[in-house]
Amino acid sequence: MRASKPKRPDRVLTEVELELMTILWREEGGTVADVLAALPAERKLAYTSVSTMLRILEQKGIVKSEKVGRGHRYLPLVAKGDYEAFALEQVVGKVFGGEPMALVRRLLDAEGLTRREVAALRTLLEEKERAKGS
Repeated sequence: MRASKPKRPDRVLTEVELELMTILWREEGGTVADVLAALPAERKLAYTSVSTMLRILEQKGIVKSEKVGRGHRYLPLVAKGDYEAFALEQVVGKVFGGEPMALVRRLLDAEGLTRREVAALRTLLEEKERAKGS
């Protein structure tokens, strides 16, 4: 059986959905109990709340489930990198008027990069430029 191609998201995840997806991406899937165990100790979510959110993510086509014993194991259908690219496109389009440079300027102004980080950024830009030239 051929592995299915990761799907592209069609909307930005809510804060709780993203929190649960981050765990599923990191752990490469999990049961409701696995997700609960991976939440920070101060994050108090009920088993039923996590179960409901995972079923909603399944209905939205973000995860799939497999029957495991009496429960289900949830597996991401959207790759983390694909979601990051999609969410960034949404932010650039909606917040920065479709201007990626406006986002970069804001990041540079707001983050107070160290000299080492600025040097690493220059290296990335130079590599990108070289890749375009080849």
